[in-house]
Amino acid sequence: MELENTVLGKLLTQSETPVLEAGELIEGNVISIQGTQVFVNLHPHGTGIIYGKEYLTARDMIRALNAGDTIKAKIVELENDDGYIELSLKEAKQALAWGEAEEALKEGSTLEIIVKEANKGGLMLDWNGISGFLPASQLNAEHYPRVESGDKDAIVNQLKKLIGQKLSVNVLSVNPKEGKLIFSEKGEKAGTREKSVPSKYSVGDTIECEVTGLVDFGIFLKLEEGVEGLVHISEMAWSLVENPRTLYKVGDTVKAKIIEIKDGKISFSIKALTANPWTTVDGKYSIGDKVNGVVIKHNKHGALVSIEQGVAGLVHISEFESEKALKSELGLGQAYDFSITTFEPKDQKLTLSFKA
Repeated sequence: MELENTVLGKLLTQSETPVLEAGELIEGNVISIQGTQVFVNLHPHGTGIIYGKEYLTARDMIRALNAGDTIKAKIVELENDDGYIELSLKEAKQALAWGEAEEALKEGSTLEIIVKEANKGGLMLDWNGISGFLPASQLNAEHYPRVESGDKDAIVNQLKKLIGQKLSVNVLSVNPKEGKLIFSEKGEKAGTREKSVPSKYSVGDTIECEVTGLVDFGIFLKLEEGVEGLVHISEMAWSLVENPRTLYKVGDTVKAKIIEIKDGKISFSIKALTANPWTTVDGKYSIGDKVNGVVIKHNKHGALVSIEQGVAGLVHISEFESEKALKSELGLGQAYDFSITTFEPKDQKLTLSFKA
């Protein structure tokens, strides 16, 4: 007599059956579809059922099913009042999609996705039933809305022109718990861009270029016909730059240094052509010194104060009763006397005290 047909054999078989948990994915074969109920063979665990709201939310998928088809479903309840294991097809599809998104992030895969919607922040993409977001800052130069005035409505109108277009993107971040899927445009020409950068250009070259575009995060420069590069806002000047449009306009000629050529993209720096001001102040100031500085920015941490061109430090918000009090006592563009509390020029670190 074979072991599997003995009482001991059946007990061993049962003991080896894995324990199911609500929320996990399970595979089974469709037994039958009766009205608004789908019965699934989940051997050796029992019979599963898709019904009620789970049937309604997945009816488009169910229409394509036939008896005998193999499906993957998510366990909603281990045993309902009728003894069935309740299943969800829609949640299973989403779980599988999130898994594929995480795999795409890990592998750096390029995905072809059609733009569904546009808003002032960027584009909405629908991928395998998951709504994802492509921030405007992650669009390539070809698709970024170049609106000189910075008008939000004009930017949205430019982005709306991309609705219905298929973009080549890669996954930037995945967070299934929060339902957040963020994309970055790789661009349909991503694979060929590197070839479009002539070999005569190298990292370290200083080139006179024409400004062809102004965006929130920097400016685009034209090296020659068909060849562009970006000066990121952090590479425009040693001092704080909040809006590139206050410094340049389309058609301006500027000198910039190539600091990177990667994946067919050229990155420039304008500030690299001038000396780092932090190297000239080493030994000039000490902790406890009284200095006069101009408030150049407010943020959640306090006020950013410039004590000379390109050298700025923070006055922490803890010195004030509230953010409103800070803004009241330290007005933007106004000069005040401060005391230096931290000064580490090698790390470009400076903190100041107003109360002291």
